[in-house]
Amino acid sequence: MKLAVVGGGSTYTPELVDGFARLRDVLPVTELVLVDPDARRLELVGPLARRILARQGHPGRVTWTADLDAGADGADAVLLQLRVGGQAARLQDETWPLECGCVGQETTGAGGLSKALRTVPVVLDIAERVRRRSPGAWIVDFTNPVGIVTRALLGAGHRAVGLCNVAIGFQRKFARLLGVAPGEVALEHTGLNHLTWERSVTVGGRDVLPRLIAEHGDAIAADLRMPRAVMDRLGVVPSYYLRYFYRHDEVVRELRDGPSRAAQVAAMERELLALYADPALDEKPALLEKRGGAFYSEAAVALTASLLRDTGDVQVVNAFNNGALPFLPDDAVIEVPAAVDARGAHPLPVRPLEPLFAGLVAGVTAYEHLALEAALKGGRERVFAALLAHPLIGQLDHADRLTDALLAHNREHLAWA
Repeated sequence: MKLAVVGGGSTYTPELVDGFARLRDVLPVTELVLVDPDARRLELVGPLARRILARQGHPGRVTWTADLDAGADGADAVLLQLRVGGQAARLQDETWPLECGCVGQETTGAGGLSKALRTVPVVLDIAERVRRRSPGAWIVDFTNPVGIVTRALLGAGHRAVGLCNVAIGFQRKFARLLGVAPGEVALEHTGLNHLTWERSVTVGGRDVLPRLIAEHGDAIAADLRMPRAVMDRLGVVPSYYLRYFYRHDEVVRELRDGPSRAAQVAAMERELLALYADPALDEKPALLEKRGGAFYSEAAVALTASLLRDTGDVQVVNAFNNGALPFLPDDAVIEVPAAVDARGAHPLPVRPLEPLFAGLVAGVTAYEHLALEAALKGGRERVFAALLAHPLIGQLDHADRLTDALLAHNREHLAWA
C-alpha cells in the first residue's frame, strides 16, 4: 500500500508518521512518499520519518521528493496538508481584517476567504495530476478551509473526503472525562467544518451529554474559551470555532492586543525543525502537541483504512450533503458522521437541526458557495459578494474595504488579481 503526503515537509508530518507506525494493523503502509517543494524541510522531516518507523519496527519504506507526479504515481491514497503562502500569508490573514473590526483567522471570516482563494486552484491542480498518475487513488483533504476545499474537489469529480480533527478531539476528551475507551463514545456531531455542535454523546446506548455538561462543564468551557452558560443554555457543546461567532467582539479585542497565532506557530515551527535535525531523534517531540492537530494521525489512518479496505464503519468526515440536511443543497459539504467504504463517505441520517443552529449553517453554506465561485472564477465582485454574505461581515462598507485589502495582500497568489 503506497501513500503520498502532499505537504510532507510540514511539521505535522511526524505526528502522521507516528500514527502509521502505531496503527500498522489498521493501515498496513508499505511505502510512504513525502512530497513538498521545500527541499530543506524534506531533508529534515524525511529522515525523521524513517527513524520513527524504524524505532517502532515498522517495515515501511519512506522516500521524499519535490516531484508531485513521481510521488503520486501508483499511490493508493494521497493526503493533502499544504499551506499556500506559508505562515507569512497566514499572518496577513490574521491581521488585515482587524482594521475593519472583523475577526482575523485562517479559516473563518475574511481571512478564511483569503486562504480559500489561494488554496483551491492549487489543490485542484494537484488533484488533476494525481488523477492522471493514479486514477483510483483517494484524496484525503486536511487542508483548510476543509469544507470549501473538499467541495471544490468533489465538484470537480475527484475521489475525495475531507477530514478535521475537531470531532476526534471531542471524542477523546469526553472519553477521558467519562473514564471509558474512546471507541465507546459516539458523537452526534452536526454542522459544517469549523461550525459544528455536539448534540448528543452516546455511551452504551445512552445519551450522556447532560451528565457531561453538569459534571464537567467548567473544564469543557475552559478548553473552548467560552462561558459554561453557552452549554447550559443551549444544551450542546459547540466547537471551539463557534467562539468566533458567539464572542466575536471579544475575540477581535484579544487579537488586536495579543500576539498572532501565526507568529506563535512560526516560532514553534523553527524550534521543531531544529529538533528534527537531530539525528538521534526517533520519535515525535512533546512540543509537537502544542502545534495543533491533536489526534490527526488516528483520524487520518482510520479514514484512509476505511476507504481502501471497504469497511463501512462510521466516522465524522466532510462529504456532500445529499439530503442529510434538507435545508441545504445536495452539493453543500457538511461535517457529520458518515459510513465510509470503498465508494466514499455516505452521511448518516441527521435529526432536524434546530433553527438556532440551522440559520447559521445556512448562512455560512451560502458564503462557502460564493467563496468557491470566487476561487474558481476570480473577480473583485465575486470576492465582494462572498464577504458580504458572510455572517461575520455582512456590511457594505466592511465588505468593500475587506475586498480591497484581501486582493492587495494576495496579488502574488491570485493570477487574476
